Amino acid sequence: MATPDFSSAPGSRPELSELLAGARVVSIPMRVRFRGILHREALLIPGAAGWGEFSPFPEYDDAEAAPWLAAALEAAAEGYPEPVRGSVPVNGTVPAVAVDQVEGVLARFGAVGAVKVKVAERGQTVAEDLARVAEVRRLLPNAGIRVDANGGWDVPTAVAALEALAEAGLEYAEQPVPEIAGLREVRQELARRGIPVLIAADESVRKETDPLRVAREDAADLIVVKVAPLGGVRRALEIVAAAGLPAVVSSALDTSVGIRAGVALAASLPQLPYACGLGTLSLMTGDVAEQPMLPDGGALAVRDVPVSEELLERYAADPDVTQWWLDRLERVYGQLMRRDRTA
Repeated sequence: MATPDFSSAPGSRPELSELLAGARVVSIPMRVRFRGILHREALLIPGAAGWGEFSPFPEYDDAEAAPWLAAALEAAAEGYPEPVRGSVPVNGTVPAVAVDQVEGVLARFGAVGAVKVKVAERGQTVAEDLARVAEVRRLLPNAGIRVDANGGWDVPTAVAALEALAEAGLEYAEQPVPEIAGLREVRQELARRGIPVLIAADESVRKETDPLRVAREDAADLIVVKVAPLGGVRRALEIVAAAGLPAVVSSALDTSVGIRAGVALAASLPQLPYACGLGTLSLMTGDVAEQPMLPDGGALAVRDVPVSEELLERYAADPDVTQWWLDRLERVYGQLMRRDRTA
């Protein structure tokens, strides 16, 4: 398995002064709490090819945020590869909400053929997870269901939970435990028990220094890829090709600018066996585009996303939040330039 050069940078970066002058910071309210947040903040960068989105979560350090900036600069300055399909299927996403909220959440996604259900939320029980998944299955008896634990279980809990959840008929379980060794152990134990649940790696791809390790160690059946944490569409394509595993494209709770990057990746993959997790804009109350990247009939079309000045103003972050993001942009830009020099 050849390892692509993930550290190599494009020929040149725009000047920091250009980025700071054009950057816009927005804060968009969420419909429900997701990843512990009620407002999604993002810094948007204009460029010759369009807009790029820089929105690593606040807890990420500058080193972890650097690929997110590389992805934003790729989108703004270079645009995207030529697609091989004109639209991509998407799944709905159900956060770790109470059972009585599931129907309302699903209604915002419209007709979808697959649903990702968040499980293993801190402070909740496996019984609550089972009830949430069962409600999705009741409402959508023919949908593909996948669960996402974000590494929230240990190995014994993951095996027991997935054995019970398998009764709902799962497409796969995403990152049931945090470590690659644990993923492999869960995968092997499920196989030993004859439990037909595939294992997908997310954090073990995008948070690892070596995103191919999970494939080399036979720890997953498929990988989840996100444009921003992997450094852009082109690098994500390299990772998928080198891993040799089926891929699911997902978002990082993006505005339409970031969703457009995810669609570009999904539209450029040679094979797309699973619906993509690119419908998360439905979890937000607003956007930066007049025609937001929302699924129609369970799919997203490959199209450009004109950003609205009026919406940038409407959702503009407070001055102190804006300054925090500009300071972060400056620090992370320095980190990215140092990586370029040592590549």
